Amino acid sequence: MANSKYEYVKSFEEEDEIMLPNLIVVRIEGNDFRRFSDDHKFERPNDEKALDLMNSCAAAVLEEYPDIVFSYGFMDEYSFVLKKKSKFYNRRASKILSVVVSLFTSVYVTKWKDHFPQMELKLAPSFQSRIITCASMEVLQAYLVWRQNNCHVQNQYNTCLWMLIKSGKNEREAEEVLKGTGKQEKNELLFKQFGINYKKRPPMFRQGSCILRRVKRLTTEVEDVVVFSGNIASRSFWGEHPFLMTELGGFEEDINKVKPEYLKSFVFERKLMPSTWIVVRIDGRHFHGFSEVHEFEKPNDGQALNLMNSCAVAVIEEFQDVVFSYGVSDEFSFVLKKDSQFHERHASGIVSVIVSFFSSKYVMNWKDFFPQKELKKPPSFDGRAVCYPSTEILRDYLAWRQVDCHINNQYNTCFWMLVKSGKSKSEAQDYLQGTRAQEKNELLALQFGIDYQTLPVMFRQGSSVFWDKEDPTKIYNDEREGKCRKKVVVEHCNIIQQSFWKAHPSILDEKY
Repeated sequence: MANSKYEYVKSFEEEDEIMLPNLIVVRIEGNDFRRFSDDHKFERPNDEKALDLMNSCAAAVLEEYPDIVFSYGFMDEYSFVLKKKSKFYNRRASKILSVVVSLFTSVYVTKWKDHFPQMELKLAPSFQSRIITCASMEVLQAYLVWRQNNCHVQNQYNTCLWMLIKSGKNEREAEEVLKGTGKQEKNELLFKQFGINYKKRPPMFRQGSCILRRVKRLTTEVEDVVVFSGNIASRSFWGEHPFLMTELGGFEEDINKVKPEYLKSFVFERKLMPSTWIVVRIDGRHFHGFSEVHEFEKPNDGQALNLMNSCAVAVIEEFQDVVFSYGVSDEFSFVLKKDSQFHERHASGIVSVIVSFFSSKYVMNWKDFFPQKELKKPPSFDGRAVCYPSTEILRDYLAWRQVDCHINNQYNTCFWMLVKSGKSKSEAQDYLQGTRAQEKNELLALQFGIDYQTLPVMFRQGSSVFWDKEDPTKIYNDEREGKCRKKVVVEHCNIIQQSFWKAHPSILDEKY
């Protein structure tokens, strides 16, 4: 396919490959999960059904991605460990963290009714993720032990806190009672005041959950994915699972001596350049197969595109720093304002929460657009963040995406018309090889009676989503008239021409 003059914008993309022999861990955490758990009335201090849902999502991630050999989680957190020599997504941090958090989120929404059949999902759950690069097996084991220690400390504290609250204290009073107490004092408080032996609490609450692939004895064949609780720090844990030793490395001694402050230095983080436009571009992962499974209309399924648009609208309404988005097919680009401090401009936080929230809304909105069609598999998306130093270059980026929309749509329209006329896919590809835009238009007109310019504009120009002003309305409560309220709109228009930006100066002019 032809290239455009806007291709140069690809040079602003940075490589974020994690070099061997570093071990890769993806850690996801709930985004504002305190609010989410309050709104859904989760049991305190632990909701077993909510934890089982988290475990089922983590298990689904392991089943989908063979390069992930182990995961550990508690509360609203999960860490996924990739095998030592993994080439997953060619070890690019943004790709890895985004596809994992996207699938996890999609499965969370998909499986909600299995775990909470009587409870409506009121809010779209979202998670953020980051990469931890472990320079050795010792660091990896120390990291996992650190997370399990955190599980114990947080759960013991929360158990005491919520028992005190349930006994009549308010949250501040309960916090004052617990201030400065050690582990033994908390155990005594639970036993003496509430008759609770903390060590007999369910292991999943105290130790968290481990998920790994169980391998058949004397073979390397994976039998299934199992969920259990265990002491990660013990030699016996690693000895019982030789598959982990093979894929990750041998057990190291004295890992409890490694301090959390040292472990935090292994977080793989990229802080984006200040005073630049940030664009987060998300793309459907394996969406060709996804569209076939769900029998999307070819070359364009209007309902599938409108579903994507609805998710983009939700992202802009949820995250105020996103000022514009442009989408086509299974792709959307989100533009954050130049002075944005969203997630302190950390690429992992920005990318993961946008990809996660988009994935969540895709599953939640599915029935609105496909009421008669079952969602057969959870969708997933990958993402990346790129900085553009000027408004001119940002507009060239958006122009590049719209030119690509036209080129791809024109080709796909010809391709699928040829296939529907009886040609095989390889024959259609051969037929179109080397053809130019005018030749494709003539093919459509002469062979199929299609005037390309009359096809729906959404197919040809994609979708632009942004805040715009409604018609002036009277505001009676403050006696002002003619005040304009803002709403998010979806338009299918030419964003390459200057006229669009003149008509909507508030999108990229930060004075507004």
